[in-house]
Amino acid sequence: MGTSYSGSSSEVNTLNAFIKLMRASESINMRLNRHLSDVNLTVSQFGTLEVLHHLGPLNQRSIGEKLLKSGGNITMVIDNLEKQGYVVREKDPSDRRAVLIHLTIEGEKFIRQYFPKHLDRIKEEFSVLSEDEKKTLAEICKKLGLKN
Repeated sequence: MGTSYSGSSSEVNTLNAFIKLMRASESINMRLNRHLSDVNLTVSQFGTLEVLHHLGPLNQRSIGEKLLKSGGNITMVIDNLEKQGYVVREKDPSDRRAVLIHLTIEGEKFIRQYFPKHLDRIKEEFSVLSEDEKKTLAEICKKLGLKN
């Protein structure tokens, strides 16, 4: 469903593109998030595990920047992942004032096993697009995301 707004052609096209982008994003997220709740994780918790798995230990600020989350939100996410035994806070050996978040053995084992299943679900969601369409979509999303 598009917009019912009756403005200029450019305004209607812009609103229709926005509505379709938001609906597609919400629809994909809803289907993917359903699987995360099956393993008692939020999107932010999973994102944190994934970032640490692919990039190694990071401070909370860096994790927040990668996930586009506030410091307070990331603190709560880390607290909950720590309670689940997936991460641990450790002093940064190169800067005693800083704390790095590390995956525990259990956290590393979980994300190593779960990530391929999550990737398969993402691949299934995008299977309706050709490889060229995926590249074009990525370029368009990047262009929108980097606009100042």
